[in-house]
Amino acid sequence: MHRRDVLRTLGTAVVGATAAPDWVASLTALAQHEAHTGAAQTAVAATDWKPKILTVHQNETVIVLTELIIPTTDTPGAKDTLVNRFIDGVLADAPAPDRDSFIRGLAWIDERSQALFKKPFAAASADDQTSLLIRLSAAGNPEKEAQIGRDFFDAIKSMTINGYYTTEIGLRRELGDSGQLFQAVSQGCDHPEHQG
Repeated sequence: MHRRDVLRTLGTAVVGATAAPDWVASLTALAQHEAHTGAAQTAVAATDWKPKILTVHQNETVIVLTELIIPTTDTPGAKDTLVNRFIDGVLADAPAPDRDSFIRGLAWIDERSQALFKKPFAAASADDQTSLLIRLSAAGNPEKEAQIGRDFFDAIKSMTINGYYTTEIGLRRELGDSGQLFQAVSQGCDHPEHQG
């Protein structure tokens, strides 16, 4: 199975989850909206970009998490396509309670990694990082991981997928889009009756 098929399945599962708490559904919907409108792309591409919401440490953790979700393979992954900037932009536009829930989940990931591996998540080994994410995503939650961690992982997965597929790499190289979906600049409507 190709990565794009896995991501489509994963994205559908996350978006379609009926048990998702309101803040996960809200952030997912906002990420989808910003992906479809291209609202986040100007900020993502900025050469002088600085996080609006995330601290330096939080941003580094988000980079690691998103790269684990969409790693570099024969195409660039989430890190190379600056998905962390997309997520920060979504968080900047999100209602404060939703943003706060995401930040609490991000802190939980570090706390859980510290308890399991004696290191914050971004400093843990790649194997340890992956094992924690597998624990969070396991059907039936056999490891009894806290709901905040499982909800956070659902939220960051959906935001990562939406952010990745707003990029030219995600659309053209991963999905094989011929340019119908990705437009570097919106040309607007070209019907004569809508001009002027």
